[in-house]
Amino acid sequence: MFIKYLGRITSSLFSDLGGIFMMMVGVIRSLPGQFRHSRLISDQMLLMGVNSLPLIILTSLFVGAVAAWQAAYQMQGYVPLRYLGTMVSKAVFIELAPVLTALVVAGRVGAAIAAELGTMRVTEQIDAMETMAIDPVGYLVTPRIISGLIMLPVLVMFADVIAILGSMVVAVFLVNIEPETFLNGMKSFFKVADVFSGLIKALVFGVIISSLGCFHGFNTRGGAQGVGLSTTRAVVTSSVMILIGDYIIATMLFSVK
Repeated sequence: MFIKYLGRITSSLFSDLGGIFMMMVGVIRSLPGQFRHSRLISDQMLLMGVNSLPLIILTSLFVGAVAAWQAAYQMQGYVPLRYLGTMVSKAVFIELAPVLTALVVAGRVGAAIAAELGTMRVTEQIDAMETMAIDPVGYLVTPRIISGLIMLPVLVMFADVIAILGSMVVAVFLVNIEPETFLNGMKSFFKVADVFSGLIKALVFGVIISSLGCFHGFNTRGGAQGVGLSTTRAVVTSSVMILIGDYIIATMLFSVK
């Protein structure tokens, strides 16, 4: 029984990997003609980026606040609190802002993409596009992937700023650290590479979220129930791949001596 189950899981995994690969090949082929779909790209950028901004701001504010409070708690008696800005800023730039932003966007945008395209599939709108000789990958998938590639780094930059502000508020008003001390701690060990590493992660996460949302939406079967299942799969697989991708990128960008 276990071997059969493992075989089904393995077969499904390789089938999905093959489907995603073929979809990405179609995306690359459709890139030269995307100037005709600039309006579609701008609409998707609005949906993915601007409409996600309030949620990202709220999440980042409390992420920074929690990071500052927990860091201060763990540092007391061991590390001088003047280094609180250093610890919080590095955690935010490298890990917290890109990963948590990506997970929030996966839950909001990835689910919306899968639901929208899944509904189009079960109502045969995608089949109608193919009948009219319109490439559904170039028309539906590529603009969403381009938008995810552009907008997730922008959201991460907003998340960096808001999280640092939230952590500084906690440091000043609850931990009783002077603003100059907190900022000097940030500047003492600040590296531009830390910020860019988070943005590199955001680029990869943007592709993961949009491509998996499109893939599961395109492969929806079974009416309304199938749409719900595809939406769930898009969010779950995107979240898992974000965490796996985070580990892989971290091992490539940072070395421990």
